[in-house]
Amino acid sequence: MKFLSPKTLLLLVIAGVVAAFFIFDLGQYLTLDYLKQQQAAFDSLYQQNRFTMLGAYALIYILVTALSLPGATIMTLAGGAFFGLWTALLVVSFASSIGATLAFLVSRFLLRDWVQARFGDKLSSINQGVEKEGAFYLFSLRLVPIFPFFVINLAMGLTPLKAGLFYIVSQVGMLPGTFVYINAGTQIGQLESAAGILSLPMILSFAMLGIFPLLAKKIIDLIKARKVYANYDRPKSFDYNLVVLGGGSAGLVSSLIGSAVKAKVALIEKDKMGGDCLNTGCVPSKALIRSAKMLSYAKRATEFGFKSTKVKFDFADVMERVQRVIAKVEPHDSAERFESLGVEVIQGTAMIKDPWTIEVNGRTLTTRNIIVSTGARPFVPPIKGLEQVEYLTSDNIWQLRELPEKFIVLGGGPIGSEMTQAFARLGSQVTQVEMGERLIGREDPEVGDYIRAKFEDEGVNVLTGHAAQEVSVRDGKNFLLCEHAGEQVEIEFDRILIAVGRRANVEGFGLQELGIELNPQGTITADPFLRTNYPNILCAGDVTGPYQFTHTAGHQAWYAVVNALFGALKSFKVDYRVVPWCTFTDAEVARVGLSETEAQEQKIPYEVTRYNLDDLDRAIADSEDHGWVKVLTKPGKDKILGVTIVGSHAGDLLSEFVLAMKYNLGLNKILGTIHSYPTLSEMNKMAAGQWKKNHIPENLLVWVERYLRWQRGEKGGPDETATEHAADLADSNQRTGL
Repeated sequence: MKFLSPKTLLLLVIAGVVAAFFIFDLGQYLTLDYLKQQQAAFDSLYQQNRFTMLGAYALIYILVTALSLPGATIMTLAGGAFFGLWTALLVVSFASSIGATLAFLVSRFLLRDWVQARFGDKLSSINQGVEKEGAFYLFSLRLVPIFPFFVINLAMGLTPLKAGLFYIVSQVGMLPGTFVYINAGTQIGQLESAAGILSLPMILSFAMLGIFPLLAKKIIDLIKARKVYANYDRPKSFDYNLVVLGGGSAGLVSSLIGSAVKAKVALIEKDKMGGDCLNTGCVPSKALIRSAKMLSYAKRATEFGFKSTKVKFDFADVMERVQRVIAKVEPHDSAERFESLGVEVIQGTAMIKDPWTIEVNGRTLTTRNIIVSTGARPFVPPIKGLEQVEYLTSDNIWQLRELPEKFIVLGGGPIGSEMTQAFARLGSQVTQVEMGERLIGREDPEVGDYIRAKFEDEGVNVLTGHAAQEVSVRDGKNFLLCEHAGEQVEIEFDRILIAVGRRANVEGFGLQELGIELNPQGTITADPFLRTNYPNILCAGDVTGPYQFTHTAGHQAWYAVVNALFGALKSFKVDYRVVPWCTFTDAEVARVGLSETEAQEQKIPYEVTRYNLDDLDRAIADSEDHGWVKVLTKPGKDKILGVTIVGSHAGDLLSEFVLAMKYNLGLNKILGTIHSYPTLSEMNKMAAGQWKKNHIPENLLVWVERYLRWQRGEKGGPDETATEHAADLADSNQRTGL
């Protein structure tokens, strides 16, 4: 005879009990109304046989909790009403912990082996975290339940947490919350009329239910702080309110805001003020792109009515202009300027010694808060033989004074694509090598295809799907070996630019020694308030991400400073809802919000409205009538989910959509806004008009035409051209903004 396995038998028993609970509607006996109606009878039973009543109550409570049935909250309130505060607290605290542990054990017995076998690779980080800090995680969830308790019971059963530890932590962690609910129950038990709802004890008891999670969260924060600071002696006084590490965009904005609110601020920078953006990133790259664009206009002379145009130039002069642009912007970020604004600027390498102490140039600074904004550097992949050549990155490319003849750009992202086009226009024979299947991979495929076609039209050899494997030098010539579709491809070059991403600067100033937690990709781990695992050490900019843009670095800086200086009063979660970015190729590619690809991947319903720039008067006049505006909206509504603009000055033109998304303005508002004519900004209004045209209420227009015919004194219904009139009217509305 074949017997059922223990797991199957237990599962059948649990299923039977749960089914009976719902089939016989036993939940009706676990409602506040029922218990209130029976309060007198329960009070009588309790007075006659207290221990039997308490035992039955405890057993039912354990059963409800163990089987994750609804009603535990009502039973907790009822316990306070029937048994009083301290008796109910004693019984419920043990019954709830025992029931939770039984649910934990059942989940472990039935599901843990299967879950770990199937998803163990994905759960490895969770398992490691539970093994290391499982008790604290559980205590936090018990004290401030982000999820319902029954979910916590079942989920923890799937982890390596020991059952005994689970029980002890649950017993302690649930006690404060249990007290609050039982206290509220005692007030309900004393309620004799509706007027009693407004009594002070009742109001205070239920106020505690709302306030308790906030107080519990503060308690958790204090416990975490005491734990993380346990090995350090906090100074009794501080030299500074804030010390900022790094003088890039995030560091400069942090220092400026801190000083503006009268905090004593020190900014430490080991290299050049302005960081990558000023010295090796945004400013020099845009200066070079501008010079290269002037040459592209010369090559397009016939488009503008000229027979021909010749431009003589020296590449070294172009690069010197880049340096002049940097020098002209430099005073905005200079130490002198920030000193005049009240920031103490220190040139040197900082070393964090403890959460409140920094050493620099032989000085010891004590500070209440630290903001780490040390930025990022170009990532150089481990390509065999790369060290044989003097490779370029976005850091040292600005030292070039001779134009490379055969130039490889490794990388098809924004930096690689911008430099590819600029150097091709300046006269290099550029080969762009990208491991992915298209350029600018974070955008929709049509964008990458468009940019590729543009590059190839300008003479660039674009190689997508090519993985760089090795650099070799033979007979004084340099070669890059790539793998493509299982075959080897060799490319000769004079110079090679590595532009495959950036890596956060987290080494060399004490983060590892202090135990600051890092993400798998090497950036600093920060909570939504930009705090590290040390609450007084915050971070902003490329060193933490998730967006490595100058404008997001400055955006984060505001939150970091406010939370550092005033977090004890009020903290603010950094807002990433509307983040724009732009790739400054020609045409530019600018986006905010969802792309169509992302909407599909996330299964977000959307509609697409597209306006092609070959229809825009100003674009035609400028001979820049190429590209498009693509707007994603909620189906049937004008709420904007995302916008992609490909075209001249796309980065500037995106701002209107950024503002609209930030403040929940729909396309109808953009359509109803006057735009100067003829300007490129009209493309935004035209896109909104296209959306309106696509959503014209044709049935309503039929009745409008009937009304107007009646006004003219004509008889009969609308003629056969009504729909055509509606379409013409919609097209007119698109251009007039009606």
